[in-house]
Amino acid sequence: MPRVVVFDETGGPDVLRIVDESVVEPAAGEVRVRIEAFAVNPLDRMVRAGQSPRPVQLPHARLGIEGTGVVDALGSGVTGLAVGDPVILSAVPDFETKGAYAEYTTVVASRVVPRPTGLDVLGAAALWVAYFTAYGALVEKAGMRPGDHVLITAASGGVGRAAIQIANQIGAIPIAVTRHTAKQESLLAAGAAAVIATDREEVVESTRLHTGGKGVDIVLDAVMGLGLADLSLAAKLGGTMATVGWLDPRPASFPANPSLTVYRYMAFADMTDPEIVRRVAAFLAAGVRTGVLRPAVDRVFGLDEIIEAHRYLEAGTSEGKIVVTVH
Repeated sequence: MPRVVVFDETGGPDVLRIVDESVVEPAAGEVRVRIEAFAVNPLDRMVRAGQSPRPVQLPHARLGIEGTGVVDALGSGVTGLAVGDPVILSAVPDFETKGAYAEYTTVVASRVVPRPTGLDVLGAAALWVAYFTAYGALVEKAGMRPGDHVLITAASGGVGRAAIQIANQIGAIPIAVTRHTAKQESLLAAGAAAVIATDREEVVESTRLHTGGKGVDIVLDAVMGLGLADLSLAAKLGGTMATVGWLDPRPASFPANPSLTVYRYMAFADMTDPEIVRRVAAFLAAGVRTGVLRPAVDRVFGLDEIIEAHRYLEAGTSEGKIVVTVH
């Protein structure tokens, strides 16, 4: 029978286990997807550890908010899709019961999008959440335009690298922030116009140097926490900040830039909006086709190695996405 990753209690990676479950027939309006690969995301770690932003029903809870595979079966009333179509799961809001950590899952048909031509399985598994988050925050919320200077924190992560590439596709100027000088060359190779390494540089001062003293037009922050007030000073007067993560679990300090417009961007709210999904899917397909958008996969695990994959995520050393292959 097909395998599924579940957990019966919250805790460390060892609470995850693989069980066999029967294949579920898709209900009306649903499709069943045979998963080929899925990505491991920080939200998965939070849910598994008992830090979920919403209650998760135990036992036998599932994980996984993104993945890729092929349509395996269609429920009644589904049009525009066929068995065998390669797709990406565009949102799994009910991941605790239909998560992507499995050989098969069923989702509402509107929650899958075509896999972009030219993208392999690993790249497709790493694409949607990171690139949707970066695009939604930078374009949909912050209104990024050609020529804008964009400061990107946690730039070595999946969202950070996606933001660098999306800024380049738009014609903006991405400035990457990382904690480690050792990651400078890889971020420059990924398309950053400049890199600020906080183990040797101060962010605000260095940002002013890279922008002729003005500050950046947009700050994309995945860290939050106590450093948010200082980070806000890297933006110009009248600038914009979009926060997309919470890598620092401490309460965020209040922005010190009084003219800053701040957006707290939650991608899942937009992932259920069909018009935004259509725009993002078209943008990403174009970027993949032209070669500007190249999902960065740091390490690949097999499904039997799911505990090791979560341990690797918790180590915090990845540069790009962690992907687990299923078939």
